[in-house]
Amino acid sequence: MRLQEGAIVPVVALVLFAVFAALGFGWRSWEQRRRTGSTGFRGVSGRLGSAEWFAGVGFVVALAAAVIAPVLQLVGLVSPVGVLHAPWIQTTGIVIAAIGIAATVYAQVDMGDSWRIGVDPSETTTLVRTGVFGWVRNPIFTAIITFGFGIALVTPNLVALAGFLLLTATIELQVRIVEEPYLLTVHGDAYRGYLANVGRFVPGVGVTR
Repeated sequence: MRLQEGAIVPVVALVLFAVFAALGFGWRSWEQRRRTGSTGFRGVSGRLGSAEWFAGVGFVVALAAAVIAPVLQLVGLVSPVGVLHAPWIQTTGIVIAAIGIAATVYAQVDMGDSWRIGVDPSETTTLVRTGVFGWVRNPIFTAIITFGFGIALVTPNLVALAGFLLLTATIELQVRIVEEPYLLTVHGDAYRGYLANVGRFVPGVGVTR
């Protein structure tokens, strides 16, 4: 069966997501296990229906939307939003998504053995404040948002755009409701100093004096 006209763009989006998943989750988890004996996966925090739970589940749903959106566009069930359907926009999206993939891997490597997906309240990890973590407190999430924005521009249909909005919202929840309170509890004044000098996702933005 021949692919319909314009199918190349959704296919590119799926390839980009596959690369992102393979490097950002697959390879990094394998490397973490090789180095520490643990994959780094800690799962969804909080009780069912809590803000913490919604943050974790919403993140998974947002990633699923990044896959479903190009598939639906590929088979013709959804169409790109007209104002965003232009070759230069899709090309820009591919470039941004590729930058997001590279930045995700770079930040994960910079985090070293402290890298985790999710939070285990009983666990104490090293507070990383060097490298890219000296510029922003959550560079991995910044990179993931960058990737999500780029992939949404590659196939800018309503499912993709909704998925990107959900991704951004759930990352905000995860950081503010789950990770920052955990790090404050574990690292105390050291983390307070970090909050006061380094931005949350962008340098200089989101500091807490």
